[in-house]
Amino acid sequence: MGNSNMDFGGTASRRVLARLLVGTALGAGMLTIAAPMSVAHAQSATRAQSINLPAQPLGQSLKQLAAQTGLQIAFGTAEIGSASAPAVSGNLSPEQALQSLLAGSGLNYRFTGPNTVSVQSAAASAATGGLSVSASGAVVLDTIDVTTLGTGGSVNNVQITAEDLAQKAPVDLQEVFANEPKVAVGSSLPMSQKVYVQGIEETNLAVTVDGARQNNKVFHHNATNLIDPSLLKAVSVDAGVAPADAGPGALGGSIAYETKDARDLLEPGKSLGGLVTGTYDFNSKTSTVGLSAFGMKDGFEFFGYLNFAKGDNYTAGNGSEVGGTSANLLSGIGKVAYQAENGHRFELSHEQLRDDAPRPFRANMGELDPPKYWEPKIRDYTLDRSSTVFTYTDESPEGWWDPKVVIAYTSATVETLIYPRPVAPSTVSATYTGIGKTESLNGKAENRFALDMGSITAGFDFYKDTADLDAKEDSSTEHASNIGLYAQARLEPWERTRLSFGARGDNQWFEGTTGQKWTNAGLSGNISGEYDLLPDFLTAKAGYSHVWAGVPLAENFNFNPKWNYGDGPKPVTSDNFTAGLVATYEGFTLEGGIFRTDIYDARTAYWAPGRAIEAHDVRSQGFSLGGGYDWGAGNFSVKYVNIDVTIDGGPADSYLGNYLATPVGQIFTLAAIHRFDDWGVTVGGDVEIALDYDKVPKGSKRIEGHEVVNVFVEYQPESHPNLTFRGEVKNLFDENYASRATYGQEFNDVKPLLEPGRSFRLSATAKF
Repeated sequence: MGNSNMDFGGTASRRVLARLLVGTALGAGMLTIAAPMSVAHAQSATRAQSINLPAQPLGQSLKQLAAQTGLQIAFGTAEIGSASAPAVSGNLSPEQALQSLLAGSGLNYRFTGPNTVSVQSAAASAATGGLSVSASGAVVLDTIDVTTLGTGGSVNNVQITAEDLAQKAPVDLQEVFANEPKVAVGSSLPMSQKVYVQGIEETNLAVTVDGARQNNKVFHHNATNLIDPSLLKAVSVDAGVAPADAGPGALGGSIAYETKDARDLLEPGKSLGGLVTGTYDFNSKTSTVGLSAFGMKDGFEFFGYLNFAKGDNYTAGNGSEVGGTSANLLSGIGKVAYQAENGHRFELSHEQLRDDAPRPFRANMGELDPPKYWEPKIRDYTLDRSSTVFTYTDESPEGWWDPKVVIAYTSATVETLIYPRPVAPSTVSATYTGIGKTESLNGKAENRFALDMGSITAGFDFYKDTADLDAKEDSSTEHASNIGLYAQARLEPWERTRLSFGARGDNQWFEGTTGQKWTNAGLSGNISGEYDLLPDFLTAKAGYSHVWAGVPLAENFNFNPKWNYGDGPKPVTSDNFTAGLVATYEGFTLEGGIFRTDIYDARTAYWAPGRAIEAHDVRSQGFSLGGGYDWGAGNFSVKYVNIDVTIDGGPADSYLGNYLATPVGQIFTLAAIHRFDDWGVTVGGDVEIALDYDKVPKGSKRIEGHEVVNVFVEYQPESHPNLTFRGEVKNLFDENYASRATYGQEFNDVKPLLEPGRSFRLSATAKF
């Protein structure tokens, strides 16, 4: 390769070419099998899925149908009035369910896009030609859908749906974001995995779980947010440009995780249900068991889920056992909710995750080479994360009244032994326990005002964050509090044009470990738009944002009560730009985009007294290409990104980039899946190819590329549709590698944490 990660040629090995050909053949072969079975693209509105709607007011049923199916439904409250809707349940398409709800009501519907539908009275539909929604208090029920402006409206957005998660059956965040090369996840251990969006580390994004703020910068050797994928229903990523209502601190975009509830799991017509899942990984001899129960009756709902994972160390592709990689995870979630007949919904949830096992001394890497003599290779870590969330919504909004209130408490705790350098003449470290804990009390209150041409969401949010270290003489604390006001408009002002724009103002109070306090304030703004150059074929998209994020808390395990803050830390700001084109035709999709993120004065505090407010400028820029084909019973996709990350104008490295960014370079992904509905069988696979990366700091070594292939087959017997069996082979060709975002691959004195070698995995799910 040359000196730039833009170089495609040169030293690419024959093995890379061979794996690329295997991946291409995988997709092409499945495409050949499936093409004769279905050549027409099946729109999501016609695909059957599980729908469960009780008899209730029509407006409430339409809102729930939107939530369950992903449709965006617009209707006039005056036209709906007090109409009632019958119970609708079964394995139906969204359009069939909509027809059943509107039967005999005198209302018509018209699809205005692949996932958007307008409901009107017959008279209004005739008067307007079916082209617009009634002006009498239109209500827009939006969903998380990156093909619309429901998020930032950028071509760089990533949406992972419940269907995607069911197909992937992920066991960690790497597998959640598989086939999404814009999103890289470092480390093979869930307790030390960090997420990078276009190279930017997740603490520079607005990250939420069920609307609760997550910003847990505890220890750079641990995960920022430990997430159990078995709890997830959907994930939405705004890469770069994020809307104002995504929350404060969206320097490089946002990530919104959404967990399951009873409505997502209940079988049609049932009020109670349960789910049992079991998985066994033969590489690490890891057993995972999940148990859940859920129900709905007379407006009350409950959902409870527990997941246990226990296993041994895994073996890497080179045949060696990787120490400190055993599984010992306990996670769970409990939700209770009540929804009144008038639509007022109250929900309380509590999520808890605990990872407690011996880990590599530095849990996000293999080991130092040579090691420090006083440090063991393995030490015990305990990582706890919890999140308690109260949410109020109105499921039957009328006119301009569509409120949402969220109040949450989140925390993350890391406990481990500290091994300071021995003081001569002793050669033994005087160890002591270190406990880092980050807490956040946060929330928001907002209302969405429905307009004829779209909607405006306005409200305020707040957080009160505390980061504390309990570690002998280094024990200390930082605090940060913030209040923000925001508004975000999502409009379709003209035919073929969709706009999203908004602004927020934030006021932050920051207190350092010395008790000194500073107050800062700033403004943020964003605008995104898309225009149909050729209707139903070619769309252009672009977006820009400027973000003011205040002063971030430092990492707990770097705290020093003797820090010198000088004139005070500078607030962090950023500028983001994205642009691209998307073409669609009869199931085919082709897209390309460019992006750039500049973060200014990003704080990287270190323990030394004079490094409390050390800061750096970060830039991530590049482009992406993608294409795919959806034939209804399956799909195929190929994606490519080229991401160039610099810190202070020089190549990024993963040490200086702790909590900032990581080197990425060029990554290809290919994925294919097909359902044989007559047999109840689904087959699929994916390929990730990361090219060698040599744009590293002087004196560092090249980051090696890798080529990884994964395949699976899933079976759901027709006679027992409540049972699902799945077999997978991860890392089919036994590649010896570390994921691209894993720490330390460019350093000569670091052995990075290797990924598991070939792994056979069996799982079964029983629903009742």
